[in-house]
Amino acid sequence: MNNDQGKQSDLIDATDCLEAIGVIKCWKNFLFIIIILCLVLLQSGFWLVNTGYIKTEAKSEAVETIPPAVLIAVEANEPTAIKETAESVEVAVETNQPNEPAPQKKRLSAVLNIKFKHLSRLVRFLDFVLIPASILYCLTMLFALKISMIGRLGGINHICRAFFLSLVFTVLLLPWQKFFDGVVAGAMFTPAELLSSYSDANAAGVFGTILYYLRFTGYWLLVLLILVFAQLRSVRWARATLRRLEVI
Repeated sequence: MNNDQGKQSDLIDATDCLEAIGVIKCWKNFLFIIIILCLVLLQSGFWLVNTGYIKTEAKSEAVETIPPAVLIAVEANEPTAIKETAESVEVAVETNQPNEPAPQKKRLSAVLNIKFKHLSRLVRFLDFVLIPASILYCLTMLFALKISMIGRLGGINHICRAFFLSLVFTVLLLPWQKFFDGVVAGAMFTPAELLSSYSDANAAGVFGTILYYLRFTGYWLLVLLILVFAQLRSVRWARATLRRLEVI
């Protein structure tokens, strides 16, 4: 009779654990998809700015192309030179206009009709979604680890690795540059940071360009790989627990 009660208790525990695993798997996969979509859209916004499909402010670039003689005339405040200065500035700006883009690029820009202010709103929204989603994803891994340890479900190796990988992902993703500027940065970025880095990269040398792409592309790729590895480990954990419950 005691054996029957023990088997019935094990069956109830196994059923509860199976239901808990089902809930955790649904939330884990949902949060993973949300984070992946946000990361892809964030990187797409960077490349739209970097390739020139979304134009940024170019007033400073036009001023830089004004001949030094014109600037000297303006500083001297010579009345006869002010008119010539204005005409020279107009000529300098007109001659500095970029070449007409290729037909395909022009058609794409016309269809999208995206301005930087629209991209700025999208980046802010993605940053808002990424922070709670990454934290919830990490907490979901923690709950899965606790259930596996309490229920003795097995697969502890996989879920431990998945939890620590998700923790590292969350730490690297958060925008630490807002709190420790010049010390450490996160994979997330703000519209102002993207705009300033893009302007600095145009005037920087080879080393600055490499750092620019490492910051916005290499860092993003590293964080994405860590997230994918965490998800793969959690999938192995789910399979191991299901095998263990089938034995019970």
